[in-house]
Amino acid sequence: MTAVTAALFLLGATAAQAEGDLGEGAFETSDNVRLIANVPHTAPLTDNGGRGSDLAFTGNYVIGGNYAGFTIYDIANPHRPRMVSQVLCPGSQGDVTVQGDLLFYSVDSRRSDDSCASTAQNDGSKPYWEGIRIFDISDKANPRYIKSVETDCGSHTHTLVPDKEGKNAYLYISSYGPSPSIARCKPPHDKISIVKVPLADPTAAAVIATPVLFPDGGNPGKPGDVDSGYVRETSGCHDITAFPEKDIAAGACMGDGVLFDITDRERPRVITQVRDDANFAFWHSATFNNDATKVVFTDELGGGGAATCRPDIAATRGADGVYDITGSGTSATLQFRSYFKIPRHDTEICVAHNGSLIPVKGRDVMVQSWYKGGVSVWDFTDSANPVEIGHFNPLPERKGPSGTWSAYWYNGYIYSMDGQQGLDVIEINDPRVNQARSVHQKVFNAQTQYTVRPGRN
Repeated sequence: MTAVTAALFLLGATAAQAEGDLGEGAFETSDNVRLIANVPHTAPLTDNGGRGSDLAFTGNYVIGGNYAGFTIYDIANPHRPRMVSQVLCPGSQGDVTVQGDLLFYSVDSRRSDDSCASTAQNDGSKPYWEGIRIFDISDKANPRYIKSVETDCGSHTHTLVPDKEGKNAYLYISSYGPSPSIARCKPPHDKISIVKVPLADPTAAAVIATPVLFPDGGNPGKPGDVDSGYVRETSGCHDITAFPEKDIAAGACMGDGVLFDITDRERPRVITQVRDDANFAFWHSATFNNDATKVVFTDELGGGGAATCRPDIAATRGADGVYDITGSGTSATLQFRSYFKIPRHDTEICVAHNGSLIPVKGRDVMVQSWYKGGVSVWDFTDSANPVEIGHFNPLPERKGPSGTWSAYWYNGYIYSMDGQQGLDVIEINDPRVNQARSVHQKVFNAQTQYTVRPGRN
């Protein structure tokens, strides 16, 4: 690694806007939902190609990923969250996970080197670096960059999968976009990279396997556009969600939805896969229900850059697909049950994106981002008949093209990262959801799920 220095910016003052001064004219909500706080993005992460992305939670902190680095927020009082520190360390797209005192950060753009002072290196024939950065965040006010690990085609997203002995963390690296002109990202790219992180010595982290998941090449795809219908060719995975205690994972792999056996963390195996070329263009992400008998896959029709909630685009496209998992072990299969799409039309960028389960006992409820379509809370207990419970909808007056990237439930509140507007804290008051407030988690990474029960987890 050429350098481990990151530009660090300390922020001791509360940055959240006061209640009653949240720009209510820039959004509308259902009667059971309200915005209680917003922490705007600030320089330097508003510059340097900055854009808010994913979130990870530990204790009373949430870490907000950004194309230009990350921010650590203190959320001990969700009504008045405050920035604790910002790290300027560019490298899209900045997805984050946390384990103990370690923060993992995805870099999916070619950089001149692995340092935080690197510059973009768009010529894939010249020396470049992309992959995973590891930070020590034991001191939330002073994160330290301690290690980098290079991976083929970078790291678009990554999934934290702990081992069964508590000694190692595995990172399943999802990446795609191979090209003959890119030195370390040539086709075929039908694999993931697995990084092993010894927790006692994280600086020894290294790639230990690159399993080929699609020896037959996966979905060949079909050309087209948002209106005519297209399917992205499978060339790796976009995102993987693991359920470690069940030894399974669900992969959203561009043209394929996949169920994996991860009993051997270093050798994930495909159990079954499904396709939906008539309606799914880009299998983007996955969320299990609380007992891992269902999985929701999202279709990012238009790649997060198109208005796909228009009335002339079918409700089965750019939507969620609800699947029941039938059978068990290596005999498990995915059975399609229904689609869910927000019941509001939007001519701005709008499509299914990142979300998480809300831990309501006996029901299957999740919260989800839809870019400028906002945040939706919906119930899929009846797999064949999902229904929306509540919503938060940014209006065109709320400036910025991207809208909400990630929306996750954590200890009684919804935290949403808006690409341009910063961190939103949202409260829902509804008898179908309120029971989940009794669940308190110590750590939460959306792509690492566990069975959650009332009390402390």
